[in-house]
Amino acid sequence: MEKNTMHMLDYQQILERTADYALTNSAKDTIKSSKPTTNKKQIERMLQEVAEAVAILNISSSVPIHSLDDVVTYVKQAQKGLFLRPEQLTRVLTFIEHCRKLKQFMSDKEAAAPVITSYAWSIENLRELEEELSRSLKHGQIDDYATPELAKIRRHLRQKQTEAKEKAEAMLRSKRIAPYLQDSRVIAKNGLHTLPVKKEFRSKVPGTVADISASGATVFIMPNSVAALQEEADLLKLSEENEVQQILYTLTGLILEKEREINIAIETMHHYDVLFAKAKFGMEIGGTIPSLNENYTVELNEARHPLLGQDAVPLSLKLTPPDQALIITGPNTGGKTVTLKIVGLLTMMAQTGLLIPAAEGSSVHLFANIYVDMGDGQSIAENLSTFSSRLKNIIHILEETNDNTLVLLDELGSGTDPNEGMALAQVILEQLADKGATLLATTHYSELKNMAQQKAGFLNGSMEFDLHTLKPTYRLLLGETGNSQAFPIALKLGMHPQLIRRALELTYGGKEAELLLLSMPEDAGQSNSCQKQIAVNKYARQVKKQKPAAPVSLFSQGDNVKVSPGGEMGIVYKGPDETGNYLVQIKGTKQRINHKRLTLSISASELYPEGYDFDIVFQSKEYRKKKHLLDRKHVDGLTIKEE
Repeated sequence: MEKNTMHMLDYQQILERTADYALTNSAKDTIKSSKPTTNKKQIERMLQEVAEAVAILNISSSVPIHSLDDVVTYVKQAQKGLFLRPEQLTRVLTFIEHCRKLKQFMSDKEAAAPVITSYAWSIENLRELEEELSRSLKHGQIDDYATPELAKIRRHLRQKQTEAKEKAEAMLRSKRIAPYLQDSRVIAKNGLHTLPVKKEFRSKVPGTVADISASGATVFIMPNSVAALQEEADLLKLSEENEVQQILYTLTGLILEKEREINIAIETMHHYDVLFAKAKFGMEIGGTIPSLNENYTVELNEARHPLLGQDAVPLSLKLTPPDQALIITGPNTGGKTVTLKIVGLLTMMAQTGLLIPAAEGSSVHLFANIYVDMGDGQSIAENLSTFSSRLKNIIHILEETNDNTLVLLDELGSGTDPNEGMALAQVILEQLADKGATLLATTHYSELKNMAQQKAGFLNGSMEFDLHTLKPTYRLLLGETGNSQAFPIALKLGMHPQLIRRALELTYGGKEAELLLLSMPEDAGQSNSCQKQIAVNKYARQVKKQKPAAPVSLFSQGDNVKVSPGGEMGIVYKGPDETGNYLVQIKGTKQRINHKRLTLSISASELYPEGYDFDIVFQSKEYRKKKHLLDRKHVDGLTIKEE
C-alpha cells in the first residue's frame, strides 16, 4: 500500500490509536510499522488471535505484561562481558516473575483461547534463576547473605564503623577537648567521623582535617585515634566491593546461561503485548471479525469509521460480481467521502489483522493495492494546480491498476470545465473498469449516473437527504441515484417555483424537469404553494399525455427475490416503472426498490400455477371480498381502492 493511500484513509492514525494500548515500546513500534498483507491464512490467524485475546479480556482485563526494552538491553550488555548492576538485575528478576505470572494467568484460559494460550507454554521454567536472583537481591542491592563471605565482611565493617563513631563520641565528651569544639556532636564528613573544632584551636586536636566550613570558622578534624579504626573499615570496604563485584559477575553469568530461554520469553511477552493492544482497540470500536474472500465482494454491514465513534450513522454496502463499480451521488456533506474512507480503511484494517467496526456478516476482498484520489493534493513546490495535481495522481493510478486493485475516487473530474471534467471522469472510470479494478467513485455529474444505469458492471448509489429537515441522513441507498439537492433546497427555502422550473429545464430539459418537480416533497416551498400547484398541475397533464414507454421487465409478478444489501426476501408486486423500480412486498409491506438491488431467488412460474390469482398474496381479505362482489354485479355505494 502506498503512503498516500495510508495517509488519505487515516490508516496510520488507527495504528497510533492501537499502539497506545501497548505497554512496551517494542510492541508500540511493531504495531506502528504494521502493513496490510494479502496472505489469507496469515490474516485469518491474526484475526483469530485477536478474537481470543478479546475473549480473555472479557474474563480478566489485568494481563501481567512487563516492560521488555530494558531486559533486551541488559542481555546485550551481559553478552559483551559486562556485569549487570544490582538495579539492572532487579529489573531482570521482575521480568522473570512476570513471565511466571503470565504463564499462570494463561493456564486456565485454554477453553476461551486455545491458540494463544498455547504460546505461554513456550516460556520455559526459570524458577532456579528467579530464586537465586531473589535470594541475592534486596531493595535493589546485593543482600548481606548473598554469600557467607559477604555476610562476614559486612559484619566486621559495621563493627569497625561503630567503634570509630564511639571513639569520636568519647573524645567529644572529654573535658580536655570540649573547650575547643564549635559544637557538641560528631559530624560525618565524606564517610568520616569528625569533630567540629574552632579554627583557632585546630592545633589542639591532633588528627586529619576532613573539611572546613563555608565561613572558615570551623575545622572538621578526624582524630588520629579514630583514623586508625577508619583505615581498618576502609580495607573492609574494599573487600566488600570485591566480593559484591564477584557476586554480580556470577549472577550475570547465570542470566547468560538462560539467554535462549529469556529471549523466547521476551518474544512471547512481546507478542502478547501486541495481541492485547489490538484486542483492546477492537473492543473500544466495537469491532468484529470480517470474513475474507477472494471473489471481489465488498460487503459491510452497519459499518462505522473507527475515528467517528459510536454516534456515527452506520453504513451498509454490498458490491459483488458482476457489479464492480459503485457510483455514489448525493449532496455535499452527505457522507460520500466518508463512505469511500470507510470501505478503504476497513479493508486495510482487516488485512492487517485488526477487528473492524462493523456488524457480523461483513466481508472484504484481499486487495493487493488500494489507490485513493481525494482532496486537492496541491503541491506548491511543483507549481501544480488542484486539477493537474489530481490528474497526475489519476494517471499514476491508471498505470498501476490491475484486477486485484480497489480504487476510491472522490469527486472525479472536478476542478476544471464541467463538460471536460465529466468526459474525462467517464473515460477514466471506463478504463479502470476495463482493467478489472473494483471501483467506488463519488460524483455530481448526471452523465455518470446515467452511465452507471446503463453500463454492465456499474451500480448507482445515493446518499439519502431529508428534504423536510434539509439535512443529510448519511445513509447509502444502493441502486438509486441522487443529486446535489440544490433545487429542492431552494424550493424549500421559498424560491419561486417558476424559477426552480426554469433552472430544472436548463439542466434536464422540460419533460424530466417537471417529473423532478412533481417528485419534490409536498411541503417544499410552502410560501409559494399556490404558484407551485399551478405549475405542477399544468405540466402533470402534459406528462400524462406523453407517458414514456416502460423499460423491459426483468422480474414478473410473484417472483421471489432477495433484496440487497440486507438480504431480506420479498415478492414482486408491480413494476418496473420508468426508472427501473419495482414494488416489492417484504413482510407484508410494499416497498419501492430499484431492479439493481434485486436478485431472483425463485421465479413465479416455479411457485404458482398458471393463471394464479395474486390478489391472495398481495391484497387483504376485505379487498378480495369486495372485488369478488363487484365482479358479479353492481352494488350502489360500494367502491374498492387499490391497496
